[in-house]
Amino acid sequence: MTIDSLPVGPASAAVEVTGAGPQLDYYLVGARDSTTTVEGILVEEFTRDRDFVTTGLASAGWTPQAGWWSSASLSRDIRTNPEMLARVVPTSRRQAEDVHRALGGGQLPDETLLRTHFLDHQPIASAPPLRLGPAQPPAGFHERRVYRVLFAKDLRPDQVAALRTAWRTPTAGTSASGTNASVASGRLDGHGDQFSWDLRRVGHTLAWGLDVTALLATDATAALGSTLSALTDVLRQHGLIPVTTERFS
Repeated sequence: MTIDSLPVGPASAAVEVTGAGPQLDYYLVGARDSTTTVEGILVEEFTRDRDFVTTGLASAGWTPQAGWWSSASLSRDIRTNPEMLARVVPTSRRQAEDVHRALGGGQLPDETLLRTHFLDHQPIASAPPLRLGPAQPPAGFHERRVYRVLFAKDLRPDQVAALRTAWRTPTAGTSASGTNASVASGRLDGHGDQFSWDLRRVGHTLAWGLDVTALLATDATAALGSTLSALTDVLRQHGLIPVTTERFS
């Protein structure tokens, strides 16, 4: 079995916000040779504060030879080491189940049991929100928040085009230009609250950033968390690896 033989692409890039609880993130880890043979599975879960800012990362890896093992160092490496980054592909739980079974592991444990293997928690430093944009929200809203979700890995032009189509990005794009210009954007309105987002290159084009602006007219903290999670998962389905979520205002 090889990574390239697995249908890892997203079925849809639409944003579906639900009330379901947080789910784990699954990755396939491949060998260093050119066949990209799947060696094992990496399972992760971010921890966040009440403002949805990332505070840490819990993870566990599995290989047929070693079983389940704690893997904070692997989670760090796939975000900082280009060689490791190239060997990891985001996947769905269903595909992870198929790989786990094909490699002789039998049925993949449920997520409650998988969390018991998270023994090596990696803390991620956070800071008070930076002010980005006007301090006061527009009329009709009681709060304005801005978040940035950082991602490692890269997107192909066809994946960017798919996101633009699914998010109904205007053909003319945005008024921004240059290396930090938005390449895909979208908007979601619900119960008086407004969520808008822009995907752009950041860090001298070394990473991707998803900037999410929330204009809140209600006590919509649950909807805000679900929206951030859903948008992050859409980009993860497209092959990006989330690194952290920061709040700017």
